[in-house]
Amino acid sequence: MMTDIDWLRRPAIAPDPDAADRAAARQGELTKPRGALGMLEGLALRLAGLQRRARPTADRVWITVFAADHGVAAGGVSAFPQSVTAQMVANMAAGGAAISVLARELGARLELVNLGTVVAVPEHPLVQDAVIAPGTADFCQGPAMRDGEVAPAVQAGAAAVARAQAQGVDLFIGGEMGIGNTTAATAVACALLGARPAELVGPGTGLDAAGVRRKAAVIERALALHAGRLGDPAAVLAAVGGFEIAALAGAYVACAQQGVPVLVDGFISTAAALAATRLCPGAGDWLLLTHRSAEPGHAAMLADLDGAALLDLGMRLGEGSGAAAAVPLLRLACALHNDMATFAEAGVAAGR
Repeated sequence: MMTDIDWLRRPAIAPDPDAADRAAARQGELTKPRGALGMLEGLALRLAGLQRRARPTADRVWITVFAADHGVAAGGVSAFPQSVTAQMVANMAAGGAAISVLARELGARLELVNLGTVVAVPEHPLVQDAVIAPGTADFCQGPAMRDGEVAPAVQAGAAAVARAQAQGVDLFIGGEMGIGNTTAATAVACALLGARPAELVGPGTGLDAAGVRRKAAVIERALALHAGRLGDPAAVLAAVGGFEIAALAGAYVACAQQGVPVLVDGFISTAAALAATRLCPGAGDWLLLTHRSAEPGHAAMLADLDGAALLDLGMRLGEGSGAAAAVPLLRLACALHNDMATFAEAGVAAGR
């Protein structure tokens, strides 16, 4: 019998090898030695296959930031109170957050999806109301998500992708906001990678060494409590995830199934990407890993996804900010691929 999350397990569509081959043929004729532009060439070829056209573009960018609170914050795992989640969503809507500035500079469409915060988020044209509950439950006491809460969370991600597709976007970026969500993301990553919390845990919003140890202990307790429920990626999201992490996973799966390239942000977004690749066969083909987070556990997640991040800037903000920072690089890769002259066009003798 089909359930309301069975769609997550449908395979991704395949990139177009013919478009990638045609793009590679063009690359071989451009006025430069073969491979001289390094990763910029590979980015253009990969986007060509994903966008099913020999001349890819990165002009139309859609950014959805999913926001939610976490019951585990009661365990003192964050340097900030939960009221900050709603306050930061309001700041994003007003244009004052990092992702707001980046979206403006990129000419990207920004929307904010409220999945459930302890403090109400003020109404704003940029804020989509998709409240499931006022945050997840404390996963040290029971599952983070109650029965029936995973489905609307992942569906919120798919709905964001549908809105992006309706605008004909080239790239989708998912961001997140939620006090306590590095703890949830670490728990999800530990469960999916079979890693110990001490191997992946980090300072998040700025914990000191004692706070990091406390966070690791909280995750250890949660993993022990839910040990019998962690054999399936959807069950992992329900047991120790967050609404925004599940929404990101749902968005990534929807993108892979419908052919929308994704720029994956840092630590929390990559935990969602791990879940997406385990839920949806072939989803990894659609995920471009944009930056290496300063959070210690991010390297293990990147290694599992078999990808090198495009940037390493010491960032650990979240919000989708690292992914947004990578957009100019992709735009340059596309511009070089599309606009450079060929040897024939320039009247330059081709080398071997």
